[in-house]
Amino acid sequence: MQAFLRDGPVEEPVTLNKTHCIMAEYLQPEKKQEIFAKYGKSNKDTGSPESQVALFSYRIAHLTEHVKKNKKDVVTRRSLLRLVSKRRQLLNYLQKVDIERYRAIVKELGLRR
Repeated sequence: MQAFLRDGPVEEPVTLNKTHCIMAEYLQPEKKQEIFAKYGKSNKDTGSPESQVALFSYRIAHLTEHVKKNKKDVVTRRSLLRLVSKRRQLLNYLQKVDIERYRAIVKELGLRR
């Protein structure tokens, strides 16, 4: 991120706060590519329901640990509920379209259904 002064850009990192920096570090692009390669058709397959459900599950697991430690963090709790809802919608879609793919991803991720 670049910081701007009146004379032009300065190459010093700008951090908003401790929580923002820690939250941004847990999901590196390499980790995303690894998840997409494992659950999608390739590491470029970012649109398939399986890869999206796997990514949401990874993020949900991370946010759940954060919310357990920080019980008063209501914003993160709301984000967590939103992610769970999105994953639920994708799983419902996958169940309607192709039940075998749905069963495979639920079994592979170990989701309760």
